[in-house]
Amino acid sequence: MSNDVLFDLAFAFAAPFWALLILAPGWRWTDRIAASPLPMVPVIAVYLALAVPVFPQLSAAVSHPDLAGFQELLRLDGGAGAIWAQVIAWDLFLGQWMYREARALRISPLAMGPLLVLTVLLSPIGVLLFLGVRAAVRLRERRASHGHDGTHRRPSTP
Repeated sequence: MSNDVLFDLAFAFAAPFWALLILAPGWRWTDRIAASPLPMVPVIAVYLALAVPVFPQLSAAVSHPDLAGFQELLRLDGGAGAIWAQVIAWDLFLGQWMYREARALRISPLAMGPLLVLTVLLSPIGVLLFLGVRAAVRLRERRASHGHDGTHRRPSTP
């Protein structure tokens, strides 16, 4: 299989799972899939197919990282493809975590959909925004369980 095909397969394998997280939140199969590491396995297989042939260059780039080493790795079809597949797998992992966190915190799927789309496209920005939303939700929950002045509300006694 060519490096071009493998490169394309990396996202093609992840896309259906992203679609579930974004378009079918709360469906019991989406919840099960989001809790499983299995969606990443095909993408990791693509990574391995691309990384093994360029392993010496990949190993050199990550064991002694410098810009020139990564630029050399990215000039190789398999090197660029391997990095792409690694990014796709990592982004999917982050998306699954964000989905589960949002479900646990009861963050609206209408708020999460755009954050997940942004994470697919530009994961650092999507994750950073999600962390902000998550912190705001947690703060709101803490304030709801305590008085606005920070004191814990006690039930009134007759």
